[in-house]
Amino acid sequence: MRQPKRKHWRPRIVSDLHSHGSFVASEGTLHQEAVQQAGSDDFGDPSYLDGLGVLLRSLDESRTLSELGRSILRNQVLTSLTTRLRCEQLLKENPAVLEIDVRRPIFITGLVRTGSTALHYLMGQDPGVQKLEYWLSAQPQPRPPRAQWDAHPDFQHSVASLDFLYNNAPDLMTVHEMKADWPEECGHILAQSFTDDRFECSATLPSYCEWYHHTPHRGAYVRHKKLIQLIGSTSPQMRWLIKYPVHLRQLPALFDVYPDACVVQTHRDPRTVIASYTSFLAKIHRMHEERLDEVTIAHAQLDSWAVAADAGVAYRREHGSEQFYDLDFDDFMADPIGSVKRIYARFDQELSPEGERRLAKWEAEHPQAKHGKHEYERQEFVIPDREILERFANYLEFFEMMPS
Repeated sequence: MRQPKRKHWRPRIVSDLHSHGSFVASEGTLHQEAVQQAGSDDFGDPSYLDGLGVLLRSLDESRTLSELGRSILRNQVLTSLTTRLRCEQLLKENPAVLEIDVRRPIFITGLVRTGSTALHYLMGQDPGVQKLEYWLSAQPQPRPPRAQWDAHPDFQHSVASLDFLYNNAPDLMTVHEMKADWPEECGHILAQSFTDDRFECSATLPSYCEWYHHTPHRGAYVRHKKLIQLIGSTSPQMRWLIKYPVHLRQLPALFDVYPDACVVQTHRDPRTVIASYTSFLAKIHRMHEERLDEVTIAHAQLDSWAVAADAGVAYRREHGSEQFYDLDFDDFMADPIGSVKRIYARFDQELSPEGERRLAKWEAEHPQAKHGKHEYERQEFVIPDREILERFANYLEFFEMMPS
């Protein structure tokens, strides 16, 4: 088996033979397995090793991971490494894609559970924009014609992966439905740099979270743009629609890489945000951990998203809000298509009659709670409202939100 040729890559431990199941000790083996699966050995910019190292150490520190959880998370790491290799090869084979101008992309971000997914799915029906489909986020490549997708092995793999997810955690369908050909967030792409919140969402990993929340990730955004250019290379003139709440944490990096980005920031009462998201994450943690500690999850997410909210406010205080459009959850729920029209008017994007027809069709066919209501009791939440409001005081003041 070939070792990666890049001189900057080195396993952090002498041998996997004495690992006793250690994630850190398996770093070399993970790289070797990725090389074998991908058929190439160039991992690109070595900065990904920083996040990978922190993540592996944090996984070793966990005392709650189940055997299934260890297996799933190891596979996530291996998949990220393997996909990284494949993308590096595609970028080598298609160097001209890096000359494509990603002009005024529309980014949707904001706190979690603020309606951003519903907005993303709705806007994604517009044939006048291109979006990051789930299967292409998982396996970035030049987007083939739609008629070729169903027979494509990567598309079929994404279908199978989502089936596995919902079969093992059926309650997730009521909270966040995904399909291989639907618009998807940027998590798979950022995970190639090990700078993604999927890892903190999967298990209790405090040391990784501390690093992840307080480290600039410019390198990950440089790679993000390269992969957006690669995927969109078959439609280079079409405007991009991109969504991920995580971008709120990294606005300096985002605007450094995408200086003319147009950002829709979604908003909702943070008490509902934290209660709803904790309930959602508990469903994921149950897949990976032997013991579920909802109090720990709740406080971790309060810290995580209060920091993100403050980061967003700090950026806008310094740089202004000219490139932002703010959308309240209740306003969006009351008038989804009208909200899209106002966003488009703000950012000079035309909604054609055909686009409006498709948005209306999607809205009619995908009502809220189609797969059941996401049940959680905010009044019984483990963190008092007062504490949540105190942590978000800066955010609430800046956006003049007055929770009742």
